[in-house]
Amino acid sequence: METEGFQDGEETHAEAWGANTYFDSYFEIEAVKILPGEYYVTRQDKLIVTVLGSCVAACIHDKVQGIGGISHFMLPFGLDETELIDSSIRYGSHALEMLINQLLKLGAIKDQLEAKVFGGGNVLAAPDSYLIGERNAAFLLSYLEAEKIPVISQSLLGDWPQKVYFFPATGRVLVKKLKRLNNTTIFDREARYFEKLLNIEVAGNIELFG
Repeated sequence: METEGFQDGEETHAEAWGANTYFDSYFEIEAVKILPGEYYVTRQDKLIVTVLGSCVAACIHDKVQGIGGISHFMLPFGLDETELIDSSIRYGSHALEMLINQLLKLGAIKDQLEAKVFGGGNVLAAPDSYLIGERNAAFLLSYLEAEKIPVISQSLLGDWPQKVYFFPATGRVLVKKLKRLNNTTIFDREARYFEKLLNIEVAGNIELFG
């Protein structure tokens, strides 16, 4: 069986994701739910779903090969400016490099990649939280520009969480802004991720928690 699922930099079979895989009855397709700090790459006809607050997501797709993937991440955020810049570059670059490298391993061609980007909202209850989303969005756009991967669509910043539906086989993305929430799950999940990032090891090689 081909390995195509990846979580926190560690290869896993897609079938082993447990509660993160399900059949979406509305779109009538097998779906994978991605949480903060995770990514997923596939060349199968699936749906990848994630919900973003201050985090950002890059949906990258080979427009010829029909291979696509998504990375959902947030930059580390601390008080020391020098450490902050260094850790952000290390962690953010690592998150996107993992996604791009796995796309290429599945047969994607670098010159055929294009991106759609989302998130970076002002929704996290933390000091200077509006800066977190702005930094995430700015880094994501800067990184893709440096990698010469064109951004053909974006929905960044704003005051609402976003639910992203990505069809990697075609590159199609649907976005729903969540202006009404029945619970605090989104904010609680992102707050826990934020707490983990405060303790991430960035002095040498990136150490991903999990």
